[in-house]
Amino acid sequence: MSGDIILHHYPQSPVSEKVRCVLGIKDLSWRSVIIPRMPPKPDLVELTGGYRLTPVMQIGADIFCDTQAIIRELERIKPEPTLFPGGSHGMAWAVGRWTDVELFKTVTKVVFGDAGKDLPKDFSKDRGALYFGADYNLKALIKALPENLVQLRAQIEWIDERLAARDFMLGAEPGLPDALCYYNIWFIRGRYSKGPAFLKKFKRLCAWENRVKAIGHGRPKDMDASYAHAVARGATSLVTQGGDGDDLCGINPGDEVTVESTGVTGCPAVQGRTLRISSQEIVIQRHGGIVGNVAVHFPRAGYLVKKV
Repeated sequence: MSGDIILHHYPQSPVSEKVRCVLGIKDLSWRSVIIPRMPPKPDLVELTGGYRLTPVMQIGADIFCDTQAIIRELERIKPEPTLFPGGSHGMAWAVGRWTDVELFKTVTKVVFGDAGKDLPKDFSKDRGALYFGADYNLKALIKALPENLVQLRAQIEWIDERLAARDFMLGAEPGLPDALCYYNIWFIRGRYSKGPAFLKKFKRLCAWENRVKAIGHGRPKDMDASYAHAVARGATSLVTQGGDGDDLCGINPGDEVTVESTGVTGCPAVQGRTLRISSQEIVIQRHGGIVGNVAVHFPRAGYLVKKV
């Protein structure tokens, strides 16, 4: 059980859909722990030390925050079928910086501007500040909806053009760029009131969307959060302290640090002792009152690391 993939997520989460799609491409078995859509999320932050974004993956006492860290680990533990057909490793991660930042933010602006005052107040306040900052203005998003749709249409056309001569983004086999693009299309179709009509004109994209959807989410089974906590408490992280450190920021294994997302506001920094640090990942050890010692993994891109 300690080696099981455990995904802490909720069904409506678009970013979780990205990971669920990867689990489908890999045809993996995994455990599903449903977390609240809104804070507080005590069962989740017991594992992460404060990180509240969705999803989070757990394998034993190793906790993976952000989909970059999650997906890298899934590729490591099951290299085949690869998420990078044709040797597309670096390019695929670069595509992710577009889909997860510019494209996702545009989609979110459209969803918020379209829903307008019908958005539940607590959800609007929480997610608005999270995605758009402390000066979030719903009225401005409502007013800007036509222009945001123009920006969205231009970017969706790029995906449609890419599919002119191939079944998936990289060719005949699905890969990471499919998951990266698909979750945004899934979000548009399900959460923008005119989403199906908006997408209908993109014939190649819609056919591709159905192909990706047919892959599914792998083989999930439900798990309670308390059981996931017990798994963490009974396991030991596979990460040991070591490595060369980071000469650019002067952080070395053993240093006490905080790690904080630079892409969203209102997500608390997580503090712990550095176990490993590289150009792509930092792993810190922290102690939870219920789960004991856990190793929390973060990507470097999009995260600020500071010595305490």
